[in-house]
Amino acid sequence: MEWFVAEGYSLGRLLFKEGLAVIYLVAFLSAVNQFRPLMGSDGLLPIPQFLRTASFRRYPSLFHLHYSDRFFAVLAWTGVALAALTVVGLTDRLPLPACMLVWFTLWVLYLSIVNVGQTWYGFGWESLLLEAGFLAVFLGNADTASPLAILLLLRWLLFRLEFGAGLIKMRGDSCWRDLTCLYYHHETQPMPGPLSWYFHRLPRVLHRVEAAGNHVTQLVVPFGLFAPQPIAGIAAAIMIVTQLWLVASGNFSWLNWMAIVLAVSVLPDRFFAGVLPVPAESGSAPPAYVGAVIAVTALVLVLSYWPLRNLFSRRQLMNASFNPWHLVNTYGAFGHMTRLRHEVVIEGTAAEEVTASSVWEEYEFKGKPGDVNRRPRQFAPYHLRLDWLMWFAAISPSYARAWFAAFAAKLLENDPATLKLLRHNPFRAAPPAFVRATLYRYRFTTRREHRATGAWWVRAEVGEFLPPVRLAWVSRR
Repeated sequence: MEWFVAEGYSLGRLLFKEGLAVIYLVAFLSAVNQFRPLMGSDGLLPIPQFLRTASFRRYPSLFHLHYSDRFFAVLAWTGVALAALTVVGLTDRLPLPACMLVWFTLWVLYLSIVNVGQTWYGFGWESLLLEAGFLAVFLGNADTASPLAILLLLRWLLFRLEFGAGLIKMRGDSCWRDLTCLYYHHETQPMPGPLSWYFHRLPRVLHRVEAAGNHVTQLVVPFGLFAPQPIAGIAAAIMIVTQLWLVASGNFSWLNWMAIVLAVSVLPDRFFAGVLPVPAESGSAPPAYVGAVIAVTALVLVLSYWPLRNLFSRRQLMNASFNPWHLVNTYGAFGHMTRLRHEVVIEGTAAEEVTASSVWEEYEFKGKPGDVNRRPRQFAPYHLRLDWLMWFAAISPSYARAWFAAFAAKLLENDPATLKLLRHNPFRAAPPAFVRATLYRYRFTTRREHRATGAWWVRAEVGEFLPPVRLAWVSRR
């Protein structure tokens, strides 16, 4: 059985599972808090409406059996509870079949949510969590030997995540090739963080170093994951440091944290010597478990054909799943760099007629830029889905065509569930008579401007995004 066991990875395996459970916990809490206004029965993109035309074969989900908002909440809270039990270590102490069942249930529950989540769940890190979560089912419990094959499959996932992202950058935008993309990225990324202003104001030579370092980490270092130790561990450590840099500079939901927990699984126990206690090695590997690991390994190898073909394609896809189960996907980010930042600012007025003297008051979102004097906040790994889709809407109205009119109608109704997604509602006493949306060009203040005004942003009006509308005029669907 020596061929089956990976000796010296007990702590890395444990930390990977604990970290993945934390990410599951955040993901399910995000679903609990946001699903009703976004995709509940009366949401912006209602799940019942989606299920009328969505087949189980294409979108496998438990919600094909039954859907109600209460049922969704029960499933999401079940995910929260199971993830929390796993975080505190209880799942790992269960008998092997029960442990595997908990991990499998987490995967099925989250798959069910993602496959009915529509555009709100159209992000690469959803598939990344599902793919890693499926492999976690076969990592065993505290009494099981670390399965070498599954640990290697986690490295293969990390390789595709990093190498795919590196390739899409080099193929997609010339600024990655001339090392100038970081001149723009910290300012134009979907949701800047509290330190993004400072990263943006670094000398341009350091931005070029950042870009060059990114290429090394994503295009060269991943091959080290399959080298003998300590090279593989050093490669993983480099990735962890790079991902922590990205965590500090922006808000990318749990994408960076997923890369970190995957990289932790590569670190051998001796890397933690003197820092963390290392669990005792276990040699248990029941025959049925060994057979399951072999079957899953064969499945992943077969499904890897499509991601491999994509990596070598001149028309490389970014963040694509080749099967409805989100297994063995392709990943990538920022194949095209946005040079200018635009934001959609939504306002309302209590005036019964819109005139030049009408007073308009702004709605404020939790994460996306609005008030120029408000410093960006840190939300990752929590995912503010509406804020992210507003960033896409500012790039092109087509991203918001399916839901923006319904969103305007909810604001005109003062819908409580929708307003919970926002930071500030200027019409708490009574709903507005009209709402409108204006497109603005945003940029970070210079150091001099920031010292003089305290503002973090400067903005200039670009044009109309949505003309003033009242409730009777808005098409809800």
